[in-house]
Amino acid sequence: MSSAVQAASSLATGRTTLAIERVVLTVHDLVAMRDFYRQTVGLEPMGEEPGTALLGAGSRVLLELREDRSARRRSGREAGLFHTAFLLPGRGDLGRWLRHAAATGVRLSGASDHLVSEAVYLDDPEGNGIEIYVDRPAASWRWQDGLVAMATERMDVDDVIASGGGQDWRGAPDGTVVGHVHLQVGALPAAEEIYAGRLGLDVTCRYPGAVFFSADGYHHHFAANIWNSRGAEPRALPSTGLTEVRVALGPARLAAAERLAEQAGGGTPGQIVLSDPWGTKLVLGPLDAGRQHHAIG
Repeated sequence: MSSAVQAASSLATGRTTLAIERVVLTVHDLVAMRDFYRQTVGLEPMGEEPGTALLGAGSRVLLELREDRSARRRSGREAGLFHTAFLLPGRGDLGRWLRHAAATGVRLSGASDHLVSEAVYLDDPEGNGIEIYVDRPAASWRWQDGLVAMATERMDVDDVIASGGGQDWRGAPDGTVVGHVHLQVGALPAAEEIYAGRLGLDVTCRYPGAVFFSADGYHHHFAANIWNSRGAEPRALPSTGLTEVRVALGPARLAAAERLAEQAGGGTPGQIVLSDPWGTKLVLGPLDAGRQHHAIG
C-alpha cells in the first residue's frame, strides 16, 4: 500500500499502530526545568518524587525529568535529542500559545511552515530542543513515490495568532501528545537501519542531512539528522539530555519487536529496549486501546 493510500486509510479509520508515549530527560536542575515546562510549554505536573518529575496534558504523562547533578553536560554537537515535538490538537491552540509566548517574552529559535504542519521552536534552560506544532489536515499532504512533501518555509505568524481568537493560553489542552521526536545521529544509514530496519517504520522523507520515519501514513514519528553531529561517537553516559523515548506499539508491531528481541537475547515480554548506535534508548511497550483509534491530521 502506498504511503498516500495508507495515510488516507488511517485518517478514515482512525487506526494507529504506534504512538510516542513519553520522553525522558536527565537534568541538572529539576525545579527549574519542571517550572519551565509548566510555565512556558504549558504542561501540567502529574506526579513527583525525590529526583523525578512527571508532566503532561489531560490524563497523559508526556515528559519525565530525572535529576542527576553529577551527570556530564551534553554538548550540542553530539548525538542525542534535536527536539521533542509537542503536537497540539488545533491551530487555534498554537495561536494562543504564540500569544502567550509574546506576552511572557519567550525566546523562539524559529517558526516554520513545513507544508504538513506549522511549528515553532525553542530551547529549554539546559539546551534541549522543543518544537510546538499543529498538523495541517492529512488530506492536504502531498505524497509521491511513498514520500511526503515537506519544506521549511516562513510561517504566517500573525495568521496563526489570529486563529486563537484572542483567547488566553490556559496550558496544554487535553489531546496534546508527543507527535514526534527528532534526533541527532552520527550517520544516516546506521539510523535508517534502526528506525526503518529494526523498528519497522517507513521512510517518509529524505531531506539534506536528515531522514524522516513514520507509521500509519503519518508524516513522521521520528527524524534523524547529522546537521550538528556528523560522525558523532556513542554518547558517554550518564549525561544530561535524552535518556529514553517510550514508544507504544500495536499488537502486530509489538510481537515483531519481541521476536527481534528474542533473537538478540534481550527484552522481556511486553517491554523491549532497543538502543541505536549512539546510545539513544527506545523502550517499547503495548499501545493501550484508547490510542489505537486516533485519526491523524
